[in-house]
Amino acid sequence: MGVDLESISEATSGAIGSLLSTTILYPLDTCKTKYQAEVQAHGQRKYRNLSDVLWEAVSTGQVLSLYQGLGTKNLQSFIAQFVYFYGYSYFKRLYLENSGSKSIGTKVNLILAAGAGACTAIVTQPLDTASSRMQTSAFGKSKGLWKTLTEGTLSDAFDGLGISLLLTSNPAIQYTVFDQLKQRLLKQKLKKADHDSSPAVLSAFTAFLLGAISKSIATFLTYPAIRCKVMIQAADPENDDDDNKTKRTQSKSRKTVSGVVSAIWRREGILGFFKGLDAQITKTVLSSALLLMIKEKITATTWVLILAIRRSVLLRNGRLKNV
Repeated sequence: MGVDLESISEATSGAIGSLLSTTILYPLDTCKTKYQAEVQAHGQRKYRNLSDVLWEAVSTGQVLSLYQGLGTKNLQSFIAQFVYFYGYSYFKRLYLENSGSKSIGTKVNLILAAGAGACTAIVTQPLDTASSRMQTSAFGKSKGLWKTLTEGTLSDAFDGLGISLLLTSNPAIQYTVFDQLKQRLLKQKLKKADHDSSPAVLSAFTAFLLGAISKSIATFLTYPAIRCKVMIQAADPENDDDDNKTKRTQSKSRKTVSGVVSAIWRREGILGFFKGLDAQITKTVLSSALLLMIKEKITATTWVLILAIRRSVLLRNGRLKNV
């Protein structure tokens, strides 16, 4: 089987889009993650809203710490989006070739997207866990990637994997909704366009709008699991007192799904499962919308570059054979 250039083009453009959107919105992501990771204790909260996290960084002179873990997050995002878009595009092409169908229904689309998401979660889970721990560490006290990954056991690096696999339904819902809306809009454009005109593409604003709508729907449906995952992966609080070991043991016991659910229910009630929903929607909608907008704009360029490289390689091989 030859190299699937179309899937590589989709994966590359998706990964580049993820890299740019992650970097642009990273300070917001750090504030959101630290806010989500905190559980109310004895009726007291360190952060009452998202702006409290930002103010802490500003007041302590640790503004640059809003970027702690950016390198790890970018690495994780790049690999995750490349694997996801490659798998998603490849699975779609494979299904169409084997089934003989001209289009993919919603149910099949969900299954293919979930399959690609599961592969992505397994490959990138250690990096995802490390980036969450680095973000939730005290400002100015974040450790490097290697130290973060090696300070615990191998199983610790895969904290939250079960929920990550469950959350494959999030991008599955998002990209399915996006693709369905995109196909409908493109069909309408093709009907109006002449046969000899250039291929119909989404405008930047339309891609941004469709990305925002699709991600809002996915985020709302899966948010309780998202918050549980953040709490499981959060860094343990730094303590210097004699109760440090006890607190660490208690914290470790809560790094299970049942422990996190119990802690949220006892301390914050049913609404606790939706703490930070507005911040999550703001960040993820902007991130996903930017990702899809950038991806739509650079896909054509990426495809042309890949074809040019392929043509150059073929021409060079042809010349070598003639020598």
